[in-house]
Amino acid sequence: MSTTSLIDRECVRRLLDSRHPDATLVFIRGGCEVLPADEVDDAHKGLVIASRDDVMAQIPGGTPTDEVLDALAHRLDNIVRDLGA
Repeated sequence: MSTTSLIDRECVRRLLDSRHPDATLVFIRGGCEVLPADEVDDAHKGLVIASRDDVMAQIPGGTPTDEVLDALAHRLDNIVRDLGA
């Protein structure tokens, strides 16, 4: 049985490409949103998946390939599921 991903490559790409230096990936209303950290209100703090710095630390140098983005998306998808999404 296949499960639909809640976080995909494009979510990760939007996080990495965000113009905000403190970009944060948040799971809101069934989808991923990229917000500056200071815009994550108290109601959504528990839904923060990762910061761009967290994700960048998992990329082995250079520009991430689609395969690397897919692997990161899979890890982040597991985090979202652990949050109860």
